Parts: sequence; structure tokens; C-alpha cells
Amino acid sequence: MTASGRTALVTGGGNGLGAAIAAALAGAGARVVVAGRRAEPLREVAGRLGARAEVCDVSDPDAVDALAARLRDEEVSILVNNAGIAGPVAPLPEIAPHEWDEVFAVNVRGTYLACRAFLPAMVARGTGDVVNVASVSGKRPLARRTPYCASKMAVLGLTSTLAFEVGPAGVRVNALSPGPVEGERMERNFRLEAERTGTSVDEARAAFVGRAALGRMITADEVGDAVVAMLAMPGLSGADVDLSAGMVA
Repeated sequence: MTASGRTALVTGGGNGLGAAIAAALAGAGARVVVAGRRAEPLREVAGRLGARAEVCDVSDPDAVDALAARLRDEEVSILVNNAGIAGPVAPLPEIAPHEWDEVFAVNVRGTYLACRAFLPAMVARGTGDVVNVASVSGKRPLARRTPYCASKMAVLGLTSTLAFEVGPAGVRVNALSPGPVEGERMERNFRLEAERTGTSVDEARAAFVGRAALGRMITADEVGDAVVAMLAMPGLSGADVDLSAGMVA
């Protein structure tokens, strides 16, 4: 199947990867609904793409159920669970329980709740696609980021198991694991690393991208294109697609 003519819901669609995924799906002919916690960025993305904006906290069961009710007439057949937060950057003993719980509430619970709300209709129709946005950080060491890494590994476990639950009904569930993405967030990291090591920002960047087979990071647009490509691969189910330019730990 392709994206054309289908309705796609993208959580965390107001900025970053979510906005890029929404743009790629809209460009591929899908009717797009972007959901997230902040109304203003959602409206901006929706206005630019001709999409529908819906405010929703994916960690709140009542909010997700209300979103599903508002979209009952949309026949959502593509669900992209992109909403996520980075969480604290600290050694594990210094991470407070509420900080850990907040990361899992959005990254894992939010994915579960969206699947719980939108999968039954897909199963009843005998068709549908779920793409869960995980991360290469769920599979490779990332010091001082245990909540984030653990949550993304949980998303991978959810994906592989759920694929076998709903696959017989014709619904495909896959994960996309992006690596570091070009942008201001990574540039800030390079500045911090340069300060820490007494090197230049260019040197810090070169050392980092030297760990990738392609010698670069990926772009947000490539993540959006990957989601569209995954939808066009009918035999893809229970997969974890690594999109990292060959980045190694």
C-alpha cells in the first residue's frame, strides 16, 4: 500500500521529525492529522500542509480516547507514533523517579494508548499501518540517557509483539529508528562537546560524524521519506528500520 488517499495521524506533529513526517505524508497524497500538546505549532504545520490539527496529550488516556472519538469519521489507516521527549541528561542515580516516569509516560505509554485507541478500527477493516518512531539510542549506549534509551527499547519490544498480534488481521506494525538528525539540537551538542574537550566546534562535529559509515548525520526530510517508503513495502511487518547513515556507538 501507499499513502495516497489514506488518512494518517502523526503524533508529536507540531515540530521536528513529526512535522517532517507529516509533510512527507501530505506530499505522498495522504490526508494528514497532526496531534500534539501545543496548539500553536500544530496550527502552523496544519496550515502549511493543508492538514488537520488536534491538541492531545498522548500520555493521558482520556485525551487519547477523546481524540479517537473526534476522528471517528476520518478512517485513520496510518498511525505514526512519533510523540516523545528526551528526558533528563544525568547519571542514573541522579535521575528522580518522576523524571523517569515522565519519559515513559510519553514515549511508551503514549505509543500504547494511541495503538489501543486506533488499532481496533484497523483490525475491523482488515488493513492499516502503524509506524512507531524509536531511535538507534534504544540499541546502542548513550551515556547519561538511561530513561530515553530504555523507553526506546521498550517501543521496539512493543512493535515486534504487536505486529504478531494484529498481523493476521492485515495490519502491519513497524518501527523506524532514526540516528542523530541535522539541526540546532545537534549543533548545540557540538558546542557543548567542544567546550568540554577544549576543541573547536568543527572538530567536535567531525569526530562525531566520523562514526557514521556515510560520514554524516541524517536529515528530518529523510525520516519523513523513510516513513512513506515503509508504507510502500507490503511485506514489511515487525521490522525495525535503522536510519542512521551507518552510525555506530
